[in-house]
Amino acid sequence: QVQLVESGGGLVQAGESLRLSCAFSGRTFSYYPMGWFRQAPGKERECVAAISELSRRTYYVDSVKGRFTVSRDNAKNTAYLQMNTLKPEDTAVYYCAAGNSFTVVRSTPTYWGQGTQVTVSS
Repeated sequence: QVQLVESGGGLVQAGESLRLSCAFSGRTFSYYPMGWFRQAPGKERECVAAISELSRRTYYVDSVKGRFTVSRDNAKNTAYLQMNTLKPEDTAVYYCAAGNSFTVVRSTPTYWGQGTQVTVSS
């Protein structure tokens, strides 16, 4: 069974950076596209970024383009989300997810991590 464990969340001020990590175990990491989602209080969960199995394709929601970078290291079984120039509206619980295709991972991923809180103060 796939397990995903996020780390790297925290409290930062607007304009600062954070890097989230997602450690993958239980299956062959390089077979799975990975996604990053977030959910703010009172809002629906949204996919903010995704990356294909071999990093050939990436996806970003418009609100994070130019500020966030998704990446992966298949040798380390880890996905990353580098978040720069953070804004208060980026405050949310961030989840990593794994899916069976690049399309599926952005909408209805099969596996989810437990989430990590990111809080950006103004």
